[in-house]
Amino acid sequence: MGNKKDPAALSRDRLSAAGAPEKQKIPLPQDMETYLSYLRSVRGMSERTLQAYRNDLAAFTVYCFNYGVDPVTAGTSEIRMFIGEMSAQGMASVSVNRSLSSIRGLYRWFCRNNIRDDNPSSQLRNLKVPRNLPVFLWEDEMAEFAELPETAGILWPDRDKALIHLMYSGGLRISETVSLTLPVLDRDLLGARVIGKGNKERHVFFSGEGREALLAWLPCRKNGIIAERPTERLFISRRGAPLSVSGIRFIIGKYAGISSTVKNVHPHALRHSFATHLVNYGCDVRVVQELLGHASLSTTQRYTHVDIEGLKRVYAEAHPHGDRKNTTK
Repeated sequence: MGNKKDPAALSRDRLSAAGAPEKQKIPLPQDMETYLSYLRSVRGMSERTLQAYRNDLAAFTVYCFNYGVDPVTAGTSEIRMFIGEMSAQGMASVSVNRSLSSIRGLYRWFCRNNIRDDNPSSQLRNLKVPRNLPVFLWEDEMAEFAELPETAGILWPDRDKALIHLMYSGGLRISETVSLTLPVLDRDLLGARVIGKGNKERHVFFSGEGREALLAWLPCRKNGIIAERPTERLFISRRGAPLSVSGIRFIIGKYAGISSTVKNVHPHALRHSFATHLVNYGCDVRVVQELLGHASLSTTQRYTHVDIEGLKRVYAEAHPHGDRKNTTK
């Protein structure tokens, strides 16, 4: 189609999924903008998810532009070369598959709205993704991590302890944690209403330790609020502003840096730990799905595999021929 260039000659700069669309100032076709409006108004997708879709479609638009192809009328070969180019540049399979998913959704919508008769992405398969277990903390590791604010003396202890306990015991996403406000908390402070992905509301529950940490934080929060800039957000910065996503990442990262664990602890690892512990203690996976707010059960079932790692750990610690050295004769 059109004046195609040798795919091998396409430079890295011209296909940078993160930067190329903005640098080259190539606007999305109107049909793509209409599709994104549909995702926002009809599907109720969050702004963060919409931005991910926009970035994927913008990268594909730049790719097509470099080949002299209209992305609305592009064919299977253009999509296949786009996916191959991302893989050749070392993008992770999960990121490539996400882009392909965005493109599939676009062309399905095109077909339903008679913008085109065929779906050029329908025959393309996802790349194989290595099955990696999610990063999580064992119960003793999680207990130690949650107590770090009391002894570390590096940030705001009462806030940070409440933050860690609520993220873990509620299985909260970082975006859900940021959005917590005083009105959504239960009167007994043992739970809250949160809005998850796809604007779906669910009820989360906090542990007794989480409630105690929350009770200790609320007076500190009240003293930290600036009268001229009041906010109902539960977690605030030292300047009285609502805590941001990057702020939470910074806080968890600080404690991860002084933790005794060698694991790569990040905010989502607390949610992984929550799910893993529930499954390991026999909680039905469908209940875990509901508590996590997963739309698909297959997403939750990844945690059932973690129990095998738990069995390996117990075996290594208890069996005389496990990983620990046997000192008996």
